[in-house]
Amino acid sequence: MISLEHFDEIDMRVGTVTAVSLNKRARKPAYKITVDLGDELGIKNSSAQLTNYEPEELIGKQVVCICNFEPIRIGDVKSEIRILGSDTDKGCIILTSVSPVKNGSKIY
Repeated sequence: MISLEHFDEIDMRVGTVTAVSLNKRARKPAYKITVDLGDELGIKNSSAQLTNYEPEELIGKQVVCICNFEPIRIGDVKSEIRILGSDTDKGCIILTSVSPVKNGSKIY
């Protein structure tokens, strides 16, 4: 188990998907997803295996992201954030807020 202090170190925020394209060089099917995380964090990119969605379904959606993990390169994409989701028999389903919130809002 991790301590509450370790959990508090994870910077989770809500952002809005602004662009989606295929990450052609990823080993597993994935999209390059651009997320607006507000004034403090700005625009960030992620490579995410959310190909059970059509790109146009994701644009405009608010997603929950981890913003302070080390960036990793996935195919052609420098993945700066991790978009959170849940694995289902239909693929990964994004985590989102019930009501719209300001981009960059912290998750507690």
